Amino acid sequence: MFTGLTDETIQFFLDLKFHNNTPYFHENHDRYVETVQTPFYEMITDLGEDMRKIDPMMEIRPYKCLSRIHRDTRFSRDKSPYRDHLWFLFRRAGEPRDKSLFYYFEFGVDRLSWGMGIWGENRELMDLFRKRMRANPDGILALLDDLDLPGHKLILNGSFFKRMDIPDEIPMRLKPWYTGREIYVGRYNPVWQWAFSERILKEVRKDFRTLAPLYRLLRGYLDDLSHDE
Repeated sequence: MFTGLTDETIQFFLDLKFHNNTPYFHENHDRYVETVQTPFYEMITDLGEDMRKIDPMMEIRPYKCLSRIHRDTRFSRDKSPYRDHLWFLFRRAGEPRDKSLFYYFEFGVDRLSWGMGIWGENRELMDLFRKRMRANPDGILALLDDLDLPGHKLILNGSFFKRMDIPDEIPMRLKPWYTGREIYVGRYNPVWQWAFSERILKEVRKDFRTLAPLYRLLRGYLDDLSHDE
C-alpha cells in the first residue's frame, strides 16, 4: 500500500544526479528498488482499479507503466545514462507510446506533475477533434464546463499552431483547444509536500477521475480513427 514518497527517494535521485555512471548505479541498485521503484509500483497498484473503471483496457501492470531509469542516449547530446526523475503512464495495453492517449504522473528532484494528454503530435486525432468542434461547439463547451478545469486547478498545456485559421463558429474559449498540436491537461502548481504522504495519491486519484469524461471523448475519437483504417 502506498504511503507516500520519502526523503530517501529524493536523496537517491540527488545522489544519482551527481554520480551518474553505471558502476555507481549497480552498487546502489538495491537502494533504487527500495526507495524509488517500490513506492512507484505501490502507487500504480493503488490507482489500478480506478484506471480500469475509466477504461477497462487500461494497462495497469506496474512494470509496464513505470518509465525506465535508464536513458536512451543514442540521439542525445546528454550522455548521462540515468534519469534523476521517473514517471508512470496509464494507457491502453499494447498501444505504442507515440501518439497515445494517456494519464501520467511524474516526480523527481525538481518536478512534480500529473494529468492526462497525448504523447507527441497526433495530427489525425486533433484534426478529428477540430472537426467535431466545428460540428458541435456547444456540446464540447458543455463538457468542458462540467469538468470545471480551473476549479480543480487543472490547466491546458502543450504545443499549438500559431497561424491556424479558426472558423467563426468556434467560441473564444475553444480556440486554445482548436489550435492544439500536442495537448495535455495537468495539475497547476501542486503542493510539493503532498508527495511525501498519502495525500498525493488522493489528489492524483481525484484529478484522474475528474479528467475521465475528457479522456473518454478523445478515446472515442481514437477508436473512430482506428475503425476507419
